[in-house]
Amino acid sequence: MFGKLFFKGEKGRKGGWRKGLSVPASFLLFSLSSFLLLTSFASKHEYHVSVTHMQFNPAQKSFEVSIRIFTDDLEKGLSLSNGNQRFVVKDNDKNDPLVEKYIRKGFVLTDAGKNPVAMHYVGKEQEDDATWIYLEIPFQGKTEGYRLQNSTLMEVFDDQVNMTNLKLASEKKTFLFKKGQTVQAL
Repeated sequence: MFGKLFFKGEKGRKGGWRKGLSVPASFLLFSLSSFLLLTSFASKHEYHVSVTHMQFNPAQKSFEVSIRIFTDDLEKGLSLSNGNQRFVVKDNDKNDPLVEKYIRKGFVLTDAGKNPVAMHYVGKEQEDDATWIYLEIPFQGKTEGYRLQNSTLMEVFDDQVNMTNLKLASEKKTFLFKKGQTVQAL
């Protein structure tokens, strides 16, 4: 059963069956690789990376967004943007309004008229050394003229890279944001 869901077979030239990853499986494999890449840098990590997943929900006409950021990096970003006040981010703390404000500053979707699209902050949760931040963004399903800014933590780390995986119907795209390249067309 698992093979039927995640693998597709093709008849090769010599009559044998070849197995290849289907599109959902390759996206799953890419996401898993991204996750493993992030978790391999536990504690003191040399790389500054965040991973964002944006998936269109046609029933809700919105993007469901999850952002995974190393907690210590998020704490440094919050500290820098709040007068060097020390922050400890954890589940059920009172930092949600500040986390929301900080994310809204660096993660912005604009429409064809260059107007920011409204975002609903859903919340955050801890996972080992990372914080997951959840957003919902109303969206009508056409990306023409839309642009995404993902400059989160770039004021803190010169080598910060923010990877965003976008899934809209059968379309899948991955964007890499870094200093000097913080806005991209969808």
